[in-house]
Amino acid sequence: MFSHFTPRRLLPATTMTLLCAMLALPASAQWKWRDAQGRIQYSDRPPPTAVPDRDVLQRPAAPTAAAMPAPAAPASAVAAPPPASAASAATAAGEGRRRQAAAEQEAAARRADEERQARQRGENCTRAREYARTLESGQRIARTGENGERQFLDDGQRGAELRRAREVIASDCR
Repeated sequence: MFSHFTPRRLLPATTMTLLCAMLALPASAQWKWRDAQGRIQYSDRPPPTAVPDRDVLQRPAAPTAAAMPAPAAPASAVAAPPPASAASAATAAGEGRRRQAAAEQEAAARRADEERQARQRGENCTRAREYARTLESGQRIARTGENGERQFLDDGQRGAELRRAREVIASDCR
């Protein structure tokens, strides 16, 4: 007869019922008092000041912002600066994160530049060593002159080129 009410089918319904009941608890009245005519009153706000303390039957567990009346400020009072809010704290934290990200990005750019320069020095070193070996081998080296014809290096030019290659090796090959 009740075969369609299995525990598997009851579980979601029971869970939803309990969830709805738990969500409704904060909406229940927190204050309970007896008014001047003797009737019981319920509210989420405190009773009027005319109700004596002995007629207040139930109070909330802790005073809430809605239950506490706001103090009246005198008209001549100068407005105080607003306290630091969560939004300004979040803005400050976001600014700190932005600064940190910018510093990290700058450091990464610096590292990339240093790596590029190191790679370039390595390539210069390799070329200078090969050129120095070629110059030291005694092999004839020719260049193209201004007028487009081949010119061979003499011993003085070869020595100057070898000094320059050794300077590059000394500076870039560390």
